[in-house]
Amino acid sequence: MRHLRSLRSTALALVALAFISAAALAAMTVHNLTGTWDFEVATENGVGTPVLRFQQAGDKLTGTYESRMFGVRALTGTVKGDSLTFALAASGESTVVLTFSGKILDADRVEGTVDFGGMGGATFNGTRKK
Repeated sequence: MRHLRSLRSTALALVALAFISAAALAAMTVHNLTGTWDFEVATENGVGTPVLRFQQAGDKLTGTYESRMFGVRALTGTVKGDSLTFALAASGESTVVLTFSGKILDADRVEGTVDFGGMGGATFNGTRKK
């Protein structure tokens, strides 16, 4: 009987360890967003279609944001798990910073929200160019 209890305890511990390991592995999934992306940014005034070029090193994200409205702007941000954030200045002399916060849906798709420096916001979705 004692042997059966010990065996049952060991089995339960192994099952728990398997679940914990699976959860830890999922949390450690590393996405690499390096590449060129087509974005759609939907505001109350319409939809913009910027092109983003990401370079990723570890969890650091750098690159450029290019649109008709803002021209080419440098961006910096981070990738952590399935989340990404990055920011860029709206114009050279402006103190307005656009902050993008989103979710990585898979290797080629992202979505989220944009904060226009406290002066409104938008939603975005992006697709990696093939």
